[in-house]
Amino acid sequence: MDHGNIPIDHRAILELIEKQTSVLDLGCGRGELMDILIKEKGCRCQGIEIDENAVYECVARGLSVLHGDIDSGLSEYADNSFDYVVLNQSLQQLRHFDSVFKDALRVGRRVIVGLPNFAHYKTRLQLFFGGKAPVTPSLPYNWFDSPNVHFLSILDFRDYCKSRDARITHSIYLGEKMRILLLPNLLANVAIFLLKAGTVLESG
Repeated sequence: MDHGNIPIDHRAILELIEKQTSVLDLGCGRGELMDILIKEKGCRCQGIEIDENAVYECVARGLSVLHGDIDSGLSEYADNSFDYVVLNQSLQQLRHFDSVFKDALRVGRRVIVGLPNFAHYKTRLQLFFGGKAPVTPSLPYNWFDSPNVHFLSILDFRDYCKSRDARITHSIYLGEKMRILLLPNLLANVAIFLLKAGTVLESG
């Protein structure tokens, strides 16, 4: 597979997930990430998606996907039943952010979270100079049709993890086309975090 055609956030997640592992993708959309993980890493993937048309597309591609609302929780899954639980661009869209996050940490030995960064400098500039809800590459919706319920920054999420006994073991910060190594809360469009239950955050 040509990695140049893989979205930058999917490439980052691919890097974090080990070969031959089990993955639960919450809010899997049309299954692009699962398809990559199966082909590139030999992963055993299960998805959950609320959009019925997206579920049909996944099934047509031979992917294992359940039609369901992850906001209702993961009570049907046992503790540590997956090596990874992935919430990529979906956690900020949930009304029950806290309960789903706790469930993900329970069900997955490790959790991968991908979030848009509301504190990106372009967002700040649009708010300051335009005085209107911003529209950016990482937040590409108008205020009235956005699926996002929570608007948070990288620093917000790191603080939240501290308060929820979630240990960030690795973090990747992304611009539109490249990784961001400095001042991620200002310069990154998207952050990808690898977490597990614990109380100590990684350094840096």
